Amino acid sequence: MNPHHGLGDQPGQQADIATHGTVLVINSGSSSVKYQLVDPIGGDAIASGIVERIGAQDALLTHKHNGVSTKLTEPITDHGQALRRVLELFAEHGPDLAEADVVAVGHRVVQGGDVFAGPALIDDAVVAGIEALSPLAPLHNPANARGIEVARELLPDVPQVAVFDSSFFRTLPDAAATYAIPQDVASTYSIRRYGAHGTSHQYVSREVARIVDRPLEDINQIVLHLGNGASASAVQGGVAVETSMGLTPLEGLVMGTRSGDIDPSVVFHLHRNAGMSIDEIDDLLNRRSGVKGLSGESDFRTLHEMIEAGDEDAKLALDVYIHRLRKYIGAYTAVLGHVDVLSFTAGIGENDDIVRARALTGLEGLGYTIDLERNAGRKSDVTVISPDGAPTLVLVVPTAEELAIARLTVSTIAAAAATA
Repeated sequence: MNPHHGLGDQPGQQADIATHGTVLVINSGSSSVKYQLVDPIGGDAIASGIVERIGAQDALLTHKHNGVSTKLTEPITDHGQALRRVLELFAEHGPDLAEADVVAVGHRVVQGGDVFAGPALIDDAVVAGIEALSPLAPLHNPANARGIEVARELLPDVPQVAVFDSSFFRTLPDAAATYAIPQDVASTYSIRRYGAHGTSHQYVSREVARIVDRPLEDINQIVLHLGNGASASAVQGGVAVETSMGLTPLEGLVMGTRSGDIDPSVVFHLHRNAGMSIDEIDDLLNRRSGVKGLSGESDFRTLHEMIEAGDEDAKLALDVYIHRLRKYIGAYTAVLGHVDVLSFTAGIGENDDIVRARALTGLEGLGYTIDLERNAGRKSDVTVISPDGAPTLVLVVPTAEELAIARLTVSTIAAAAATA
């Protein structure tokens, strides 16, 4: 395995990496480990999988390779065992990692704070830095750090890189990043808008420039990353100038289980009058709110079925979701002054034509129109869904966070090798 291969972080931009080299991308969550083996040049996902319900007797393991999906249920006690099983799944069901020439491991990390301006070649100090930022992402960074520790134990000879969700938003102007609280408090406790999903927003915005064949510097964009977690960004000339997630991923759009924007006094009110602890309120707003909190369901496919069956709670949940989304589209149009391209991405953005159509219906005065025939159905490829001649081009652009992480990983290793 050669640690000195590299690749630029823009699609197609190649540096010195063998065409057969691959990157293992790992995303360690609080109770899951997602992984993908990626060809960073061709962009192919050679294999992928997930270990879910870590800590349970009936953890779920799914491994996909060569069109075959292997599903297992077994006890998985912790992240260490989960990653060991992942390596065993590669050995048992392919591809063999040695034959795949894994040149690096890339780790998704949610919060880089003010410490990490970009991807970092992992050493003990980087792991300590990620752990130290856990107060800013208590649901994510501890699990991210644990995944890194285990991967370093299991693959000690392979260089590893941390890629931070928040790094793309380090460019936010002070007016967008600053909360209106005393700045000595903000500075002491590192309170500012950090954003999340930055790897996806960066990838999609750069893909848009390639798709429309225009310099990235000349394009004003809104990117809507709509999955179970959801975020919006305003990108001006390739630089993020606004984003909906804040100090943590809780702020902003209504999400699958997160409330998004809410009056902060709700926290005080629940603590004082309902006797709820801070941890209970944290759980309420992050895991039991959003679309699930309003309807009992976070899967949008089921939500639409419920609406068709006349469920009023489901209808309200979708109405609230769309209302918040439209507010952000309007706000970011004002931030940018004009928008050249608006892109939908991630699970809901790519697959839910109802959400896409409703999000832009009535916004014709802002330049947004939808061709219903083009918009219809799930989109697995880049698709124009606005009519010809529309003031703003509206696209569906499938995100590829793992590919972006893989490319950033090898370019980081190449840069480190060049300065060694």
